[in-house]
Amino acid sequence: MNNNITISPIGSRVSKWGEGPIFWNDHLLYVDIEGHALIRLNPESGDEEFWEMGERIGTVVPRVGGGFLCAGDSGIYTFDPITREKVNLADPEADKRPDNRFNDGKCDPSGRFWAGTISTVKKTGDANLYMLDTEKNLSLKVDGVTNSNGICWNAEATLMYYIDTPTKKIMAYPFDNSSGFVSEPSLVSDTGVLNLDGSPDGMTIDSEGMLWVVMCHGGMVVRINPQSGELVQRVDVPCVETTACAFGGTNLDRLFITTGVHKSLQEENAGQVFVVDGLGIKGTTAFAFAQ
Repeated sequence: MNNNITISPIGSRVSKWGEGPIFWNDHLLYVDIEGHALIRLNPESGDEEFWEMGERIGTVVPRVGGGFLCAGDSGIYTFDPITREKVNLADPEADKRPDNRFNDGKCDPSGRFWAGTISTVKKTGDANLYMLDTEKNLSLKVDGVTNSNGICWNAEATLMYYIDTPTKKIMAYPFDNSSGFVSEPSLVSDTGVLNLDGSPDGMTIDSEGMLWVVMCHGGMVVRINPQSGELVQRVDVPCVETTACAFGGTNLDRLFITTGVHKSLQEENAGQVFVVDGLGIKGTTAFAFAQ
């Protein structure tokens, strides 16, 4: 364990429920789901920009052609931060509103957008994981989930790691990067068996192929070896509602963690972004939507 690790809040925004961080063009993009906002944070200066989205927004990724691709209450849509124009591309669960909405999502190494839904009424198996390809066609990839959350890919783009939060499990799906096809998954790790507080939420991968999983309601981020399923490292956060994480900074060696405000606990800095320095570990470059 590195004894030189520091963790501190960054920026001034207090989100009701921060989520979905991704580091792009020297800035951290993330969302405030319950605050209906998209935020862009400059970690060097602490300056923030934000856009009111008029709905719960579950995740955001940058687009190669400029602007953002978002997913939330109204489905998947592009957003132009200059004109504030939103253009809907897909809305596969409109008939389930307001009980279902889009939640976490990221782009794969070929620039396709993967995003899943959540049953906000906790109806088991009523949510799904979808893929929006580079031609903007939507397909169902994993059905029967309840709270679609963390997703990332290994460096070889042969495995997709995925979390359906209530299962407390991290699964690995054999992945074909040329087509986006996934086959039958295998268990990577069961956080319940590891006796970790909370439930697995957001996830990212580092340059050594280790998974970083944020434990919602657990106040921590854990590093897990996907080969053995074992806990390698744990970073405690001074806020119980930890939600998601992303590596960033000039050298991709800073770990940014989004948080939310607990329903009853009074916690200093809850809802802010925290940054972990001194890990001595680097992340991997994020992927944008290829349109």
